[in-house]
Amino acid sequence: MGFITAQRIHNGHKWLPEGATLELADDGAVIAIHDTPNKDTIEYDGILAPGFVNAHCHLELSHMKGLVPEHTGLIPFLKTIPKHRNDYTDEQKKSARHNAYDELVQNGVVAVGDIANTTDTLDVRALGKLNYYTFVETIGFTEANAQRAFGFAVSTYETFAAQQGEWLKQAIIPHAPYSVSSPLFRLIDAHAGDVVISIHNQESEEENKFYTKKEGGVRDLLQSLGVDDSFFTPTGLSSLQSYLEWLSPSHPFIFVHNTYTRRQDVQFAHSRLKDVYWCLCPKANLYIENTLPDIDMFMSENANICIGTDSLASNHELSILSELTSIKERYPNISWKTLLTWGTRNGALALQMPDIGTIEPGKKPGIVKITGIDTASPEAKRLA
Repeated sequence: MGFITAQRIHNGHKWLPEGATLELADDGAVIAIHDTPNKDTIEYDGILAPGFVNAHCHLELSHMKGLVPEHTGLIPFLKTIPKHRNDYTDEQKKSARHNAYDELVQNGVVAVGDIANTTDTLDVRALGKLNYYTFVETIGFTEANAQRAFGFAVSTYETFAAQQGEWLKQAIIPHAPYSVSSPLFRLIDAHAGDVVISIHNQESEEENKFYTKKEGGVRDLLQSLGVDDSFFTPTGLSSLQSYLEWLSPSHPFIFVHNTYTRRQDVQFAHSRLKDVYWCLCPKANLYIENTLPDIDMFMSENANICIGTDSLASNHELSILSELTSIKERYPNISWKTLLTWGTRNGALALQMPDIGTIEPGKKPGIVKITGIDTASPEAKRLA
């Protein structure tokens, strides 16, 4: 591809010195980083950065865009999704997820952590334009049905695992603390000790209420789904401090949403686990609960933060740059140096993808050009 530079270059860690120039191979691999341009260097407006990493997405729900009104709260949202997710033809679902996949690529995303309850996304995984970590989600709060729920997840996982591609990974994960029983948590934990555990965490205050006192909206949700929770005894602790007892610290963890996560929860996780990332999906949080996590608190605890979009059922677009801009609008004290690290390097580390996320010789990060990040119309375009 040759030599390229821009007004600023962010390498996934920090800003490179002014005049830094990237030498790229035809396949996008970084050959070298030079101190100054040469006569063959192409100079771009704006910023160059590694490709973005979407650490949490649900491409298989793309056909549900706009179905659920904004600001309903999580419990009504969760009641609506399973009720209507199959009110569409296979062709409508396929067209929507392919359009969503293309949107990710066009918005400069090079890797995605994608939630799967079905094998619908086998077709987009095969396209090879994105590094792809499929998280096969397990759901089953009734203890008696734990083995059956896990068996379904294993069957789905094996179908994904049979798909060939060096850009493909997959793991079995729990959906959320209110939808997975302790026996099912343990079955998931035992399946593979080193895979990433990604889990929807403390997205609603109702989740903590259920674990501490067995009351609130989660009980209403379970009842509406016909789930008998009579076996469940509240722990008196937050959800996170409860379910981590059922998972091994050998796993890398991605806690997703964290809208109602408190400082003591972060400290508990950091004291117990060796590899922890906190995935923020700000535009989805605003769409559903109309609030954001306490990002200043996470930063004060030196939390590793990465970024996701959630699904088009809870977001208007699939753009990591848009997520970062949304944070910047509400937390102007957070620098773009930090935000871009969250959207690139940290996401790659969270998904255990060391070959992307940073601009370094030998890596193939997928370079994006970013313009307008201090205006109302930011844009990212993938160059390599």
